[in-house]
Amino acid sequence: MQLSPDPHELKRTVMISMFAAVAVVLGIIESLIPITISIPGAKLGLGNIMVLTCLVFFTGKDAMMLIILKTLLTSFILGTFSTFLFSFFGALFSFIVMYVMLRLGRNQFSLVGISVVGGITHNIGQLVAAALVLGTTGIFYYLPVLLIAGVVTGVFVGMSTRYLVSSLRRIGLFDSIGVNPR
Repeated sequence: MQLSPDPHELKRTVMISMFAAVAVVLGIIESLIPITISIPGAKLGLGNIMVLTCLVFFTGKDAMMLIILKTLLTSFILGTFSTFLFSFFGALFSFIVMYVMLRLGRNQFSLVGISVVGGITHNIGQLVAAALVLGTTGIFYYLPVLLIAGVVTGVFVGMSTRYLVSSLRRIGLFDSIGVNPR
């Protein structure tokens, strides 16, 4: 006897996969943008638009799966193991903080504020990974520059996410799968 898959779970899985695909494409596009100011480790973080959007519409488990997919695929396409390690540490730190802010303070924080804190913690996570790999905490001298970069990119990602979430709510894309946008 063959059981048919739950159509809501199937649609949810497809949506998370589509979010991951868009996040990877945004990462590739971002890698093609020439940045005039050379700040190692600092980037726009366009893929994080999809992560924050996922946190709004889906569960933390779904968002974590998206992060793993996005980080693995982007690292395979564009980077090395150290790229993966730095990206994953940053993404993990960022995810934890954004998840807690959305779940516990959903009415106290804007998407832009959550994104800014996410951008900052992403950069801190990358520095922690670098300190572990290099065996020194001297890398933290770079923290002030990355904090500023995290705020700037966090504002951009947050504003973009706010626009995307608003648009997705308007078209009712998630109504049929029983997802409750937060």
